[in-house]
Amino acid sequence: MSVAIVGGNECMVREYTNLCSNYKCKAKVYPKMTSGLKNMGSPDLLVLFTNTVSHKMVHCALGKAGADTKIARSHSSSIAALKKILEEYLA
Repeated sequence: MSVAIVGGNECMVREYTNLCSNYKCKAKVYPKMTSGLKNMGSPDLLVLFTNTVSHKMVHCALGKAGADTKIARSHSSSIAALKKILEEYLA
């Protein structure tokens, strides 16, 4: 399963990817607006950390998400919030 994480803290990128790999998911993390966000592809799960992301990034990510992509929004960008989302969507 592929996961795209939009937002969050730059210093937590490694933690996000490690947690996703524990759940046997391949993760791409976009903590800030880059040109790579436009080539995000169509992940199985799109996680939006709404507290640390701009509206422009949200619109860009939602525009690139496929029709089958599940979208999870969280105001908190903590590891516990990501773990809760992964448990909910991978169960």
